Amino acid sequence: MTVMLPLKEKDKPIVKKLLSAGCCARCVLRFCCVSVQAAYRQAHQETLKELQAFIKEKETNEVQDSMPQTSTHEILKSHDAALSIDVEEPPCKRAKPDPTETDGSESGSAALVSPKNLDQRVCVVCLGILQDLCGPAQAKKIAETVKAENYQFDTLVLSVSLPAQLCVREHSCWLHVKKEVREKGLVLDKDDVIQVKEAFKWIIQGLVAKELVGVAVVGKSPFEVGVEFIHPETESDCHFLAKSCSDCFKPTKNKQSVFTRMAVVKALEKISDAAFLQHYPCPPLEASSGCTPQDIQCLHVSVFIAGRYNKFCRSLPQTPWVIDGERRMESSVEELIAAPILSAFRADGFNFSSSGREDVDVRTLGNGRPFAMELLNPHRCRFSKAEMKQLQETINESSEKVKVRDLQIVTREAMSRMKEGEEEKTKSYTALVWTQKAIEKEDIAFIDDIKDLTLDQKTPLRVLHRRALAIRQRVIHSMNARFVDPHHFYLGLKTQAGTYIKEFVHGDFGRTKPNLCQLLKTDTNILELDVESVDVDWPPPIPE
Repeated sequence: MTVMLPLKEKDKPIVKKLLSAGCCARCVLRFCCVSVQAAYRQAHQETLKELQAFIKEKETNEVQDSMPQTSTHEILKSHDAALSIDVEEPPCKRAKPDPTETDGSESGSAALVSPKNLDQRVCVVCLGILQDLCGPAQAKKIAETVKAENYQFDTLVLSVSLPAQLCVREHSCWLHVKKEVREKGLVLDKDDVIQVKEAFKWIIQGLVAKELVGVAVVGKSPFEVGVEFIHPETESDCHFLAKSCSDCFKPTKNKQSVFTRMAVVKALEKISDAAFLQHYPCPPLEASSGCTPQDIQCLHVSVFIAGRYNKFCRSLPQTPWVIDGERRMESSVEELIAAPILSAFRADGFNFSSSGREDVDVRTLGNGRPFAMELLNPHRCRFSKAEMKQLQETINESSEKVKVRDLQIVTREAMSRMKEGEEEKTKSYTALVWTQKAIEKEDIAFIDDIKDLTLDQKTPLRVLHRRALAIRQRVIHSMNARFVDPHHFYLGLKTQAGTYIKEFVHGDFGRTKPNLCQLLKTDTNILELDVESVDVDWPPPIPE
C-alpha cells in the first residue's frame, strides 16, 4: 500500500540535496520532519519512487515555466521515458559516476542517478539501519530469540543501541541542508528531525508484534528486548571530537571506549560549525557496507521477594563466608533461601539484604528477621498466593537450619521500608552469660531495674576490618536476669538496633562503656546468644 508522503514545496530542495548526498529515502523523510509513522513503514523502494516523483514534479514545472513553446504532453513524455531523476552530482571522492550520467557538456547539467542505484547504496547517515535492517527478516530474528529465551511476559519494549558515529553523520548532513534552508529563508530546527532510533521502532515494532502473536510492543514494559548495531568501518568518525572537545571524553571503568553516544552528543553540542567542517566531510563519506546487528539481548526488570527467616544453627553465616579467597562453612542463610527461589523464578542472579544480621554462632528465633531479595532478570515473574506458599514450603523442607515465613512478592518501593528507621527500631536478645566470680541470685537482681542505659561503643575489634573506627552511642532499653548456677545466668535485653551485645557483656577490653563486667564487678563472657525478635513491622504477615 502506497502512502502519500506529507511533503511540502519547501521540502523539495532538501529532498534533492539529501538524495544527492547519498541519504536513503527514510532518512530524507526524517530530515523533512515527517512524523507520519505509516510513511516509514511502507517499502523503502516505494518511498524512494515517491520522492523521485516529488522532485520530478518540480522539474516539470520549471521546464514549463522556461519553455512555454513546448507542450506539456511532450515534457511529461520525455520525463517518463527517463529511468532517473535530476539530482546534484555527488563529490568525486564519494561515489563512482552512474552509467546514466550525462556527458556534462551543458553548463550546470546534473547527474542522472537511477532509482535502482540509489536504493543499493548504503545510506551515509543511518548506515543501512533504515534500509535493510528494519524489515521482516530482522523482526523474525528478534522474535525467534525472544521465543527461545522462554520469558513470561505480555508486553515488551524494544531498546535500540546505535553506533555513536551515527550522531556525527547526522550532524554532518544537518549542516549540509542547513545552508539550503537558510538560503530559502526557511526555519528548520535540528530537534525536529526524527531520530533514527524512533524511525527504526516505528517500522519494526509492528513486524515484531506480528511474529509474536498476542504480544504488544509498547513504549514501556518490564520486559526489554535490546537490539544493538555496530559499524567498525566508521568507528574513527568520532575521533576528531576528542581533540576539539577533550573534556567530553572521560575514561570510565565499565566502558570499553570513551566514544559513548552521550559523550559524542555532548561534544557535538559544543563544537562550532566551522570547527566541525574543518575536520569532517560534509556530507559524510559513503561506507562500503552497512551496520552489523549484534546478539539480541532480553532482560526482564527485577522482581522483589520479601519474608522473614529463622536460623536454628550456631554454625551458619548469613552470607557466604570467604576468608583470603577460601570458603569457610559449606552454606549460608542466603544460599539456603535463595536456591529454591532462583530456580522457581528462573532468575540469573540475586541480591540479598536483611534488617541487620546475626553472627555465625547466633540463632534467630521468634517471628524471625525480615529479609528481601532482588531477583535479577527473572524469566518467570507471576506467582499466585498458593504458588508462593508452596515455594515457602519447598524452602522449609530443604533444610532444618533455616525456615522462612510471610514469603511474598513486593515492589521496589516497599523494599525501602525494611531499612526505614534502622537506628530507631528495637531488637530483643537472650544471652547465656558466664561470670568469673561466683554469684547468688540476689547479686544480679538489680539488673531488672536498669532502664535506658546509654552505651559508648568503640567499633569492636572483631569488625574493625570492615567497619570504620568510631564511637557509637547505643541504648539498652531494658534488661532482665534469670539465675542458672553460681557461674551462669540468662540475660534478656531489649536494645536499640546496632547495639553490639557480645561487647556489652565482655567489655571488648574497655571499648564498650559501661559494660556488664563493670556492672557486676567481675569478668563476664557470653557463651550463647539468640535473637528473640526484630521489631520491624514489615513485610506484612500472611495468615497461615
